[in-house]
Amino acid sequence: MTQSSTAHTAAQEQARAQFTVPAQHPMVTVLGSGDSLLRVIEKAFPAADIHVRGNEISAVGDPNDVALISRVFDEMMLVLRTGQPMTEDAVERSIAMLKASENGESDGQETPAQVLTQNILSSRGRTIRPKTLNQKRYVDAIDKHTVVFGIGPAGTGKTYLAMAKAVQALQSKQVNRIILTRPAVEAGERLGFLPGTLYEKIDPYLRPLYDALHDMLDPDSIPRLMAAGTIEVAPLAYMRGRTLNDAFIILDEAQNTSPEQMKMFLTRLGFDSKIVITGDVTQVDLPDGQKSGLRQVQDILDGVEDVHFSRLSSHDVVRHKLVGRIVDAYEKYDTTHGTQNGGNKSRGTSVHKGK
Repeated sequence: MTQSSTAHTAAQEQARAQFTVPAQHPMVTVLGSGDSLLRVIEKAFPAADIHVRGNEISAVGDPNDVALISRVFDEMMLVLRTGQPMTEDAVERSIAMLKASENGESDGQETPAQVLTQNILSSRGRTIRPKTLNQKRYVDAIDKHTVVFGIGPAGTGKTYLAMAKAVQALQSKQVNRIILTRPAVEAGERLGFLPGTLYEKIDPYLRPLYDALHDMLDPDSIPRLMAAGTIEVAPLAYMRGRTLNDAFIILDEAQNTSPEQMKMFLTRLGFDSKIVITGDVTQVDLPDGQKSGLRQVQDILDGVEDVHFSRLSSHDVVRHKLVGRIVDAYEKYDTTHGTQNGGNKSRGTSVHKGK
C-alpha cells in the first residue's frame, strides 16, 4: 500500500494520511466482507476518521493513531501479497502487536506480517501458523534449542504448535520418530487398577494427542506409522529406563509431573533428539502437598545452555475470545485472594482443572 500524502495541522494537532490499494488487490480483501475488517480498525482507533473512496483510504486524527493505522494497512498488504487472506482475528492481533511495540511493551523485532505468514506445516488443505508474537518466538525457540519448555494457560497453542513442529521434523527427515507422552496423573500412574485392555486404560489420557495428530497427518497413515514405531504415544511411566535417539519428544501436561518424573524424563534425551515440554503451572492435578516438577524445573534449569523457557499468556489464547478473559479473571482472583489454582497458596493445595 502506498502512502500518497501526510499532513499535520498544528492548531488541531491532527494528521492525515492517504493510501492507495494496488489494483491487483480487490478492496474486499482489504476491507473484509461487509467492511468487517475496516470495522475492527475503526473500533481500535475510535478517535480517528477513516474514509474509503474507490481504492483510496484516508485517515485523519491524532498523529500517533494515524501512524499506527498506516502501519496496520501496510502490514495487511504484506500478508495479502503472500496469498493469505486477512481475518478479523488477524487484524486485531496485528493492531495489538503494533500498539505493544509503540508503547514499549514489546521489543518490536518481529512485525505482524512476519508472525502471521510463518508457515509451520501444511496438511490436508490447511496451513498451521503462529498467530501471536509469543507463539512465533516459541516456534523459533524449538528450531534453535534442544530442550524447550512451553508454559502457559489453556488455549495458547503450546502443545499443538509443538506437535506441528514434530511432524515437520519427521517429514523433513530431521528425526526418525515422534514420541508423545503425558502423565496419567488422575490414575496415579497405576494403570493396572483401571478396567479394560492396556489401550483402553491409557486412551483417555492420550486422546488429545491423537486428536492433534489427526489434524496434521492423513488419518489412514497414523495406524501404520504407530505400528512401525515411527509415532509412539504412551504414558510418561513408559519412558523410564530408555534413551531416546533421533526423536522429537513431547511431554504434555508437564505440570502434573513430580520432580522425580521430570528429572527422569529429561535424562531420556539421546543423540540428535529434541525435547519440548508443555504445561500450565496454574492447573496442577497432583495430590495435595506434592510439588510440581514443572514449577521446580524452572529454577533448576534457568540459565542452562541450550534450554529455553517460552512463556505464553492470556494474550496468546487462540480459542474463543472469552477463554482469554476467563484466564485473566482467574489470575486476578488468585492475586486478590492469595490463592493458587483455587487453593490456598500457603498450604500448597490444588484442585482438578476444568478445561
